[in-house]
Amino acid sequence: MGLFNQYIERYRREEEEYSLEEFLDICKQDSSAYASAAERMLAAIGEAELVDTRLNPRLSRIFSNKVIKVYPAFKDFYGMEETIEQIVSYFRHAAQGLEERKQILYLLGPVGGGKSSLAEKLKHLMEKAPFYAIKGSPVNDSPLSLFSVDEDGDILEQEYGIPRRYLGKVLSPWAVKRLHEYNGDITKFRVVKRWPSVLGQMGISKTEPGDENNQDISSLVGKVDIRKLEKYSQDDVDAYSFSGGLCLSNQGLMEFVEMFKAPIKVLHPLLTATQEGNYKGTEGFGAIPFDGVVLAHSNESEWMAFRNNKNNEAFLDRIYIVKVPYCLRASEEVKIYQKLLYHSSLSEAPCAPGTLEMLARFSVLTRLKEPENSSIYSKMRVYDGDNLKDTDPKAKSYQEYRDFAGVDEGMTGISTRFAFKILSRVFNFDHTEVAANPVHLLYVLEQQIEQEQFAPEVEQRYIAYLKEFLSPHYAEYIEKELQTAYLESYSEYGQNIFDRYVIYADMWIQDQEYRDPDTGESLDRGQLNAELEKIEKPASIANPKDFRHEVVNFVLRARAQNHGKNPAWTSYEKLRVVIEKRMFSSTEDLLPVISFNAKASSEEQKKHHDFVQRMVSKGYTEKQVRLLAEWYLRARKAS
Repeated sequence: MGLFNQYIERYRREEEEYSLEEFLDICKQDSSAYASAAERMLAAIGEAELVDTRLNPRLSRIFSNKVIKVYPAFKDFYGMEETIEQIVSYFRHAAQGLEERKQILYLLGPVGGGKSSLAEKLKHLMEKAPFYAIKGSPVNDSPLSLFSVDEDGDILEQEYGIPRRYLGKVLSPWAVKRLHEYNGDITKFRVVKRWPSVLGQMGISKTEPGDENNQDISSLVGKVDIRKLEKYSQDDVDAYSFSGGLCLSNQGLMEFVEMFKAPIKVLHPLLTATQEGNYKGTEGFGAIPFDGVVLAHSNESEWMAFRNNKNNEAFLDRIYIVKVPYCLRASEEVKIYQKLLYHSSLSEAPCAPGTLEMLARFSVLTRLKEPENSSIYSKMRVYDGDNLKDTDPKAKSYQEYRDFAGVDEGMTGISTRFAFKILSRVFNFDHTEVAANPVHLLYVLEQQIEQEQFAPEVEQRYIAYLKEFLSPHYAEYIEKELQTAYLESYSEYGQNIFDRYVIYADMWIQDQEYRDPDTGESLDRGQLNAELEKIEKPASIANPKDFRHEVVNFVLRARAQNHGKNPAWTSYEKLRVVIEKRMFSSTEDLLPVISFNAKASSEEQKKHHDFVQRMVSKGYTEKQVRLLAEWYLRARKAS
């Protein structure tokens, strides 16, 4: 199908028209014909995929080995599992007819935390399923509102399978007037199948707070159209403009942006609309029906001011709060940046490895509550699912950190929006190359923190994160990058050391001599010990005997599952670190090759050229290789 035909098909969701009897026959076959807005939303969200976190070491640490639900409809909302599960729970309970169907779904969170994106997604999902309404109704009257629950309920339930709970809806003043005109002959009413539409304001609407001095309830309930007063009296329903948010979104979803910035008098119609399923207009005619979802969102400051006002107690009981905190997992925050970059012209611009990770870590550090007797950097890594058992004995478990931090963690700190503005500046920092790297990021962050005029203690804390955590850890990271690019056969070299260490350790444990098959040389237990210590000492292994037993046991288990072959040398974290320390115990050979000074010989020049090419193959530009190598050499001298 061509582009234009596809567009026409998408646009041409014409209203299908039926008689009332035909509609009831549809209800008999398809229960979605009379489904509530919450039920249709639940169907649009779809079934959850179950993820058994026991099968993934990282996820098992974050989610305590639980089975978690992941909804494909929200796959682009990273690190929001709890928030999305609460939203889905709201719709599930509302669809079951529980108290949630009478409550306002309220997204509470800091600026730039994703509230608006969630609201847009929910409106998009609401467009997926059609609903049925009385033809011509300006408020999407349900055809079932024409029937009485007491007089018609039994027949509708027995003949058409429509449960009584779907009856009893208020008939709009517009429909009441038509009913009088038809002398009670409801067969004259026609039914249309309508598709909710954000663009057409059909079953979906958006309301924003206006000026406090002149905003009134008409933004929600509509008002008289003065152009029609020549033909109709002011209290005639046909003179009324059903243009309010509640009118347009009956049987659908109404979004109220920054709800608590609106005066309380403007919010009153929401109370009766959600609790009783109807509300009064600005004129004297009957109540107007509302059988939809009210979705509101605002920042915490407005919510706190509203909550602390005793006059608002009736309202507070009718709100279902879902907190939308900032992302607290650095690896998920990186995915958010990647998504934002993908939708910009920077998607193809070079971004040095480690850049997005550094920004994500800084962002998460600003959002975390300082732990007791532990490093906040370790806490950030634990939240990301890292295992620090062997590297930081003071690190606590994920749950311990969460329990101490309380329920408000993630509601403060720098926003994703702020972080992306930083990233934009980093990409455009060098006038000759649109690219990003961690060294420029550190500089731009420090400059921006000073310009933002945070409170002095906050500014000091943010600068400390850069100087005490991010910069030193990046120095370690780039050192390893430079070293691995320097060693041409890095992997092969590492595997050789690993295999030799395992053989020596095994023979040493068994107290046997080892004869080298290549050289024929024999090594007794003392010589084996000396060879093993050459590898262990650069890494300061405290208890070599236990370490050797541990490694050999690991390898024997791995061989059993790997057809008798040794595992990769990187598979055992503790030994990988030991081998890398051994490989790079002398960095003096490295310095002449990675520096961009004039080379003494063509051989050195070739080594340097090969080193640069290997760095480029890792994802750096040549200009970045020079910048990062020089930064590393300066950082090394400073330390």
